[in-house]
Amino acid sequence: MADEETNEPETGEAEAAVETPEVPVLEVEADENAEAEADSADTEADSADTEAAPEEAEAASGGQAAAPPRPEPDEVIAPKERRRRKRAAKAPAMRGPVGHEERQAERDALRAKNAHARRGERLKARAAKPSGEAAAAAAPAAVEHAVGRPKARQGIVVSDKAAKTITVRVDTSRRHRRYKKIVRSSKVLHVHDEHDEAHEGDLVRVVETRPLSATKRWRLIEILERAK
Repeated sequence: MADEETNEPETGEAEAAVETPEVPVLEVEADENAEAEADSADTEADSADTEAAPEEAEAASGGQAAAPPRPEPDEVIAPKERRRRKRAAKAPAMRGPVGHEERQAERDALRAKNAHARRGERLKARAAKPSGEAAAAAAPAAVEHAVGRPKARQGIVVSDKAAKTITVRVDTSRRHRRYKKIVRSSKVLHVHDEHDEAHEGDLVRVVETRPLSATKRWRLIEILERAK
């Protein structure tokens, strides 16, 4: 009996082991095939990405190279520097050191050239200039005084004490532009009287002339009215 009791559990375990369902072999193989296909698809995608990356980089670099270069900004030159460059462009090319004899020869050649030009101008002027009677006829008449009308004033003699000189007061009156008031003013002139004809109180007429002294620029023309 003891052996039978001990054998019963063993037989139960064997039955349980026999009763456990087994996984079909086809399903396991299908799962393995699906995992292999997924792994191959991932590897192909990775390789495609690695191949596309250089192409994208080349495309990007090619696009940058095809783009036109940005124009450089114009250089800002100051007016003084611009004038200096212009003078430097027009200046003759620099030459090496020149000896004293060469410089003297250049000076002599320049002087001879200028003398020849002056000689030619003189000959042309001499040929165009009339001579003899034609020159006398073409000469303009001498003018004693400058062209123009001398100023004349009328005033009253206020002093005749100096010799050959009288002092004349010239009175003027005018209307003010803004206030329309009559403004009266006077001016004193020193007049030359060659024969001492005018006396104090006389109404005289004077005219401007060349400077006769430090203060005299007028001379007597006529006496209009004698003093009473």
